[in-house]
This record gives sequence, C-alpha cells and structure tokens, in this order.
Amino acid sequence: MTNISGTQSAAKLQKTLGLWHVIIIGLAYVQPMTLFDTFGLVSEASNHHVPTSYIFALVAILLTSISYGHMIRRYPSSGSAYTYAQKSIHPNVGFMVGWSSWLDYLLSPMVNIILAVIYLTALFPDINHWVWVVVLTAFMTGVNLRGARFVANFNSWIVLVQLIVIGTFTYLVYSKLQMGVNADGPITAETRYQLWTLEPFWNELTSVGALITGATLLCFSFTGFDSLSSLAEETKDTEKTLPKAIFLTALFAGVIFIISTYFIQLYFPGNPSSYFKDIAETQPEILLLVGGSLFQSYVLAFAIITVMASGISAHAGVSRLMYVMGRDGIINKKIFGHISPKTFTPSYNILIVGLVALSAGFMDLDIVISMISFGALTAFTFVNLSVISRYALREGRTKTFKEIINYVVIPLCGFISIFALWLEIEETALKYGLWWAMFGVLYLGYKTKGFKYTAPQYNEFDDKH
Repeated sequence: MTNISGTQSAAKLQKTLGLWHVIIIGLAYVQPMTLFDTFGLVSEASNHHVPTSYIFALVAILLTSISYGHMIRRYPSSGSAYTYAQKSIHPNVGFMVGWSSWLDYLLSPMVNIILAVIYLTALFPDINHWVWVVVLTAFMTGVNLRGARFVANFNSWIVLVQLIVIGTFTYLVYSKLQMGVNADGPITAETRYQLWTLEPFWNELTSVGALITGATLLCFSFTGFDSLSSLAEETKDTEKTLPKAIFLTALFAGVIFIISTYFIQLYFPGNPSSYFKDIAETQPEILLLVGGSLFQSYVLAFAIITVMASGISAHAGVSRLMYVMGRDGIINKKIFGHISPKTFTPSYNILIVGLVALSAGFMDLDIVISMISFGALTAFTFVNLSVISRYALREGRTKTFKEIINYVVIPLCGFISIFALWLEIEETALKYGLWWAMFGVLYLGYKTKGFKYTAPQYNEFDDKH
C-alpha cells in the first residue's frame, strides 16, 4: 500500500465557524424555497403525495446524518464521504465515492445558476440568458474567494427572509383553502383533498414505489446537509459542532418542507400538468396562482438571491472536496491542493468550479437534478457503510448494547433506507451516473498503474484516536 503525504502548503484552512454559522450555511445550501421548484416533478412522481415523499426522504437523511456525525468525530476532514470511505473501507473505494460525489457537489452550483436564470427570464424575457449565467457565476465565485466566514454572514439574512416568504406563502394558501377554494375552484363535499384531511399523506391510491421515486428526487432538496462535513477544517470544536449542525439542518429543513407542501398539495390536488406549463419549473407559476403578479415579482426577485446563496454554499463545499482530493495527490496537487495564503481558501478550485458553472447555459434542470441524486445517494450509502466498517468491523465496538445500536443498527437502517431510494432512482440518473463512474474507474486504473497500487491518501488521521 502506498500513502502519499507530501509537503502541505504553508497556508491552511482556518477554523472560524461556530454552530449557527454552519447551520446557516447548510440551510442556505438546502435553500428551503426549493420546495416550490420541485413540487411539480415530485407531485407527478409520487401520485400527488409530495409531503409523504418528503417524510420518506427525511427518515433516510436523518439516519444518514447520524452516520455523518460518527465519521466526523473520527475523521474531522473536509473530504466528507470521500475521506470516510477511503479511511474506513479502502482508498480505492474512497476515490470512487469522491468521484461520484462530484456529481452532487460540482453540479449543485450549476443547478442554482439554472434556477436563477429561470426566475430572471420570467422577469426580463427579452434579455439573453447567457448574460445572467455569466454575471451570476462571476458573483458566486467572487463571494467564495472571500472565505467561509464571509459566506456564512452573507447567507444569514437570506435564510431568515426565505423562512418569512415560505411562512407568508403557506398562510396565503391556508387562507384560500379555509375560504373553500383550491386551484380547481370551489371545494365541495366530493373534492378529494379537503382542508385538514390526511389524504395528501396517504389514501387508497398511494403507491409506496411512487413515494420512494418522489423521495429520490427530493435528495436534491437535502444535499446541503451533507456538504457541511466539507467545512470540518474551518469549524470550531469540529467533533461536537458539526454532528449537531448536520442533524439540525436536515431536521429543520424537513419539517419546513413537510408542513409547507401539505398545504400546497391540498391547493393543487390533481395532475400538476393541468396547473403548470412546465412541471420542472413550477416556482414562477405557483407564486402567481397563489399570490398574484405583484407577490410573484417580489418573491422571484428575492428567489434569485436565495438560489445564489445556495449556489455560494455549494460552491464552497465542492471546492473543499477538490482540495482534499488534491492534497491526497489523487488529482493534481499543485492545482487542487492549493490554499491561498491571503484568503485561506482553495482559490484555484473556486475558480475551476466557477468555470464549470458556466455550462449551466446548456443544461436542463431535470437532467441536472437527476445526476445530483446519483452522486448524493452514492455518498449517503457509503457513509453508512463506513460507520459499520470502521467502528463495528475494524475496531470491534460491538460489545455493548449502545455500541451495537450506534455502530450497527442505525447505520444499517440508514443504508437500507438509502438502498430503497436506489431501487426507484430515475433511469436518466442511473445512466449518466454509471457513465461517470466508468470514467472514474478508468482514471483510477491509470493513477494506480493498472490497480497495482492503492489510491494515494494523506495520513493526517492515521495515528489519531
């Protein structure tokens, strides 16, 4: 086995983030208002049971967040799932997890550019979309070059206003339902979804497979929670702060999603294609149908800022993952392992991610979301397996009931719940994801000289704990 430690740059990431800084970055990355964007797609996929699909997704995410907490305590590294699988299972497995995670992390800034362009085009239809792509990408890149603490401060007020917008919107929907009206017209005794009915969660037409299909799409909505692990080397008291922040970010977001979409599903009870021209771009029409044109204009203008906040957080996460892989030497160390001595950020990576984000001008939202789901599910799967491998198998921590629950039962339940999502993943996501994985295997074979050696890794944690 070959380990490459090398000489690290004199500049290092700085620990400047507290618990609420990290939660704010996570909520900004999750972007609670994304529930408006995904509603049409998930309503169609789940047979009009969006809140239940959110519950399915949230259970899988919360179980997995506990596994992230265990691994962060053992390996407080910005490499996230890549580092956990590398150290706990095998370096080659770790590389493939990191490579697949790029589909999650690297495309997340891009999807936020796409969303922002959708909103701007709705407001200014005569301006070429490439103008928005270039301007927004430059802004997102510039903010990240300032550092993680600046990102957190920039995002804090944006998250607060998002929660106010969602609360206001939900109240407007509730008011209409209470007056006996939904998107189809007056609510009668024969209307399926009455106010306070449990039918948006479950009825005789419910299909578990459809609910899980919807939940796989909603992995996109939760991708921010796991990206927080990439801030491990910039968080104060990492081993206590990050596990709490990851769990609370997922929980807060999930509760917001479930409550809000319950009322939205009541208001739009039927086929989403009968309400929206494009079910993949529903936010502008949902805002218009519920709040009117003035409300739509104000919220869309703010939504542009929210998706940029999410993109900025995503940009921060992927640049840190690339930094750790560069530090290991599995990708070019001089470029990807560089830390700016002035701003203490992986500045080269930030610029590279900005260049990749420019391709948003060519991409469709539904395809990008599908590809993100593949990367996210890969990371979630192997974080759960890493806990079992590291603690139960390698360290033998199965001697007490508490250890069995923590290091076998919970991660195994997390793995099973994620595996259920794999079974219903969209064909597009699986196809593109497997093609990407094949390229990763070819590159790994080249890097390890035909798999004669293991993938290089940095030894910072080998002698700890």
